[in-house]
Amino acid sequence: MTQLDQLKKHTVVVADTGDFEAMKAYKPQDATTNPSLILQAASKPEYKAIFDQAVADGKAGGVDAVMDKLVVAFGLEILKIVPGRVSTEVDARLSFDTEANLTKARQIIGMYEKAGISRERILIKIASTWEGIKAAEVLQKEGINCNLTLLFSLAQAAACAEGGIKLISPFVGRILDWFKKSTGKDYGAAEDPGVQSVTQIYNYYKHFGYTTEVMGASFRNKGEITELCGCDLLTISPGLLGELAASEDAITPKLNAANAKSLTMERIGSDEKTFRWLLNEDAMATEKTAEGIRNFAKDIVKLETMVKAALG
Repeated sequence: MTQLDQLKKHTVVVADTGDFEAMKAYKPQDATTNPSLILQAASKPEYKAIFDQAVADGKAGGVDAVMDKLVVAFGLEILKIVPGRVSTEVDARLSFDTEANLTKARQIIGMYEKAGISRERILIKIASTWEGIKAAEVLQKEGINCNLTLLFSLAQAAACAEGGIKLISPFVGRILDWFKKSTGKDYGAAEDPGVQSVTQIYNYYKHFGYTTEVMGASFRNKGEITELCGCDLLTISPGLLGELAASEDAITPKLNAANAKSLTMERIGSDEKTFRWLLNEDAMATEKTAEGIRNFAKDIVKLETMVKAALG
């Protein structure tokens, strides 16, 4: 049995891609997209028809309307392939504006529902800023499920859990990147700071009985994935899905909800002052959250440039 098949017995496998062929090959339950993945996909000739259709459908409303049509069009195509959910991201430039996040999220859900897709199959992706978490809290009460992304710390995770958020995406590989750069060290899978961060968050959630789902994301190597076997979900790029499918080495679940119950831990305050202080105290989480928002915003601008050119 391949490692991918073994992993699927303990963890929901999600495809981290905008590439439809990769999804068909690896049969994930769910799929996640982000501005960078949509930009990559929209730049490929095989997806030109989707891009052109979004431009035609949204032309009357200008660039913003086309951008919304584009992310939803990719989501609709993905939902024809995966049996579960797709994550669609709100513009990263709204990360510090609660009201703007609410408006955009409701708009995206409305577009999916108009296309005949029930909101249960959509996760609205929002950055794990204080403003983003507060917007997601409101959306959850409206039955709009959220995926809080660019999450690098227990402080962010604790605030999401208290807010009743459906799912979080703690970033494993980007945490490893930061530590490798700052320490100059190489890390084995078990010592990987990203793996340790997700393990800590998973144990915290299960210990205190939070229902928010933990989906490890942004992997740099296969070892990070096998060390997190047993996590609620893992979203994995096609390259690493391929590596898992090519190996038959045994993997065992490392994360276990029952074990987490027996651990000793303290609850973290999740009011705004505590959140901002704990995030400020964590240089890695502060820097990686900010950098992630900046980079997603840059890719949105590149995508908008393509749209403007198409609109003439």
